[in-house]
Amino acid sequence: MRITLRQIEIFAAIAASENVSRAAAALAMSQSAASSALVELERQFDCPLFDRIGKSLRLNATGRGLLPQAEEMLARAADLESYLAGNILGPLAVGATLTIGNYLATLIVAEHLRRHPASKTRLQVANTDSIVARLLRFELDIGLIEGEASDPDLLLEPWLDDALVVFCAPQHPLAGRADSGMASLNRQSWIVREAGSGTRALFDRVIARALPDLHIQLELEHTEAIKRAVESGLGIGCLSRLALREAFRRGSLVEIKTPQFDLRRHFYFARHRLRHVSPATRSFLALCRETSGDALGTDSLQLPFIY
Repeated sequence: MRITLRQIEIFAAIAASENVSRAAAALAMSQSAASSALVELERQFDCPLFDRIGKSLRLNATGRGLLPQAEEMLARAADLESYLAGNILGPLAVGATLTIGNYLATLIVAEHLRRHPASKTRLQVANTDSIVARLLRFELDIGLIEGEASDPDLLLEPWLDDALVVFCAPQHPLAGRADSGMASLNRQSWIVREAGSGTRALFDRVIARALPDLHIQLELEHTEAIKRAVESGLGIGCLSRLALREAFRRGSLVEIKTPQFDLRRHFYFARHRLRHVSPATRSFLALCRETSGDALGTDSLQLPFIY
């Protein structure tokens, strides 16, 4: 065989970082050795894999076609190593959107590590657009997202039901009403998530479209910051019921009833259709599915219940 696994590993690392020095550092090797390995791989098959742009290397069409196959080969090699090492689960890279990451994914990852303490697991938390981009770059094995993604290279599987809730501080004029009409909501100052988040996408599609004079007072990237701003009286907000559960229980925030809006949605599993589903990924997904429905209240995972 003319090609080596090490060459494939170096190629994938350079594709991820678009820089030989950073790839070499990630692989604990010298820059010259990494550069030589890439040059030799391209020379062997007389087939450039990157376009050289200054110090950056960008995958060309051939390189883009090779990358998913290289990632598949490396994932299977990691599975083989794990099997030979005593059936230890291989590395796992999980991405989660902010609501899921802050209120569910960290607990699930903690349980995964409790069950598989030798597993090298990484969790990245960002908005939906960022998680989708990382999945498409093969940087993540699995994504837990709250917004729908339409890219044909992604496979989506519904996971949990969720809903957005409009809310305010207890002293707000809309607090305690049986429901709030469109005119009242149209006059409010809103504090919402940033563009690119699944929460914002649903808010724009349902609420913003129905309120022609909608005034957005603040856009914030974090749910806790939005809750604090609403608690202080700056305006009203719209977030996942999961993120508001404890605040509603304490009484620091209250729900504004909006039966005129359908704010139901799903949480999804997302993965690249060409990404190898490793034993670590399968194990993690099985653990996530244990949280479905009423299982969200089980003692074994100690996860909050979505109601």
